[in-house]
Amino acid sequence: MNTILLYDSDSHLRSFDAVVTACMPCGTGWAVALDRTAFCPEGGGQLSDIGTLNEAKVTDVQRTADGIFHYTDRPFEAGAAVHGELDWDRRFRHLQNHTGEHIVCGIAHNLFGMENVGFHLGPEDVTMDLDGELTREQLMEIERRANEVVFANMPVWVTYPAPEELPGLTYRSKLELTENVRLVHIGDMDVCACCVPHVMRTGEVGLIKILEAMRFRGGMRIHLKCGRDALTDYNVKYRNIQQISALFSAKQHETAEVAEQFYQQYQQEKYLVAQLKKELAHAKAQNLPETDGNLCIFEDGEPDTLREIVNIGMTKCGKVCGVFSGNENDGYKYILGSRTVNLRNEAKNFNRALNGRGGGRPEMIQGSVKATRAEIEAWFAGFDAI
Repeated sequence: MNTILLYDSDSHLRSFDAVVTACMPCGTGWAVALDRTAFCPEGGGQLSDIGTLNEAKVTDVQRTADGIFHYTDRPFEAGAAVHGELDWDRRFRHLQNHTGEHIVCGIAHNLFGMENVGFHLGPEDVTMDLDGELTREQLMEIERRANEVVFANMPVWVTYPAPEELPGLTYRSKLELTENVRLVHIGDMDVCACCVPHVMRTGEVGLIKILEAMRFRGGMRIHLKCGRDALTDYNVKYRNIQQISALFSAKQHETAEVAEQFYQQYQQEKYLVAQLKKELAHAKAQNLPETDGNLCIFEDGEPDTLREIVNIGMTKCGKVCGVFSGNENDGYKYILGSRTVNLRNEAKNFNRALNGRGGGRPEMIQGSVKATRAEIEAWFAGFDAI
């Protein structure tokens, strides 16, 4: 079934009239074929357009071996006239971000010889994969030049070269193509094979912002946002900076430096508090009563501090010293120590009785339990068999 692709000649067409050529059940909905459509199917690294056909919702559009199908929540009779309306906000987001990605990839190719080997336009941002790595300075230069292309408001247009013309043309493409090649031209700076709609002029992209980049499969994955998405991202981050600025009583452009100072101070105080807790725990451990039986202690602290309590407690008791840290909602972490009991042999029984998991050496085991304090204390009180 051949469908006229209206978006090929007019990427800004928001509504259209068409005739249903086929309709068949598909899952919980229907697959509808039209004689003409402005809905772009999924492809080229981005999701399809969505919208309505008369009163029916169009939730997906796919290109199959049998043609283009619009997936709707209600059926149509073959031959029925329909009016299509695109979700324009979604379409325009796709236009801005995809053209922005072409601009960035084109500059990366022109400046540094990088090839684009992957692209995805998701709900959060755009990712593009390059076959090599770039420095932060190089990325910032690409971003600067990309926005200069936006500001220049260059024309964007599509051509379909004949197969015999292709060998003589220079263009970017992820695949080796021989026929039905659709080329997207951006001024005189880029030509790339692509199957989806783009803006008419680069000024519509509005803004291009590279967010982050990381090594990926021997190359680099770049995250970026364009147009409205970039503005939304800026507004969210600006509100965050305003709040941080107010919290630290600092100028907005000084927040990173002030936050670093606060962080270093926090780290120092955190270390001091940990040392004081350790000293306090040590003092408490020294005051533990001596017993021929077991010691069961509940104490909050870092693992090193709790282990020190156990080490001292082992010298105060004849059997097992157990230290538990946590609460009944989240469970307790435990460390058990003994000079007389092989705790590795007892770990399975202990964990089974208190819904726990863990293990270790004969003289010391550690792990976690999901039990109440009363259940733990009762177990220790009856722990005479060892």
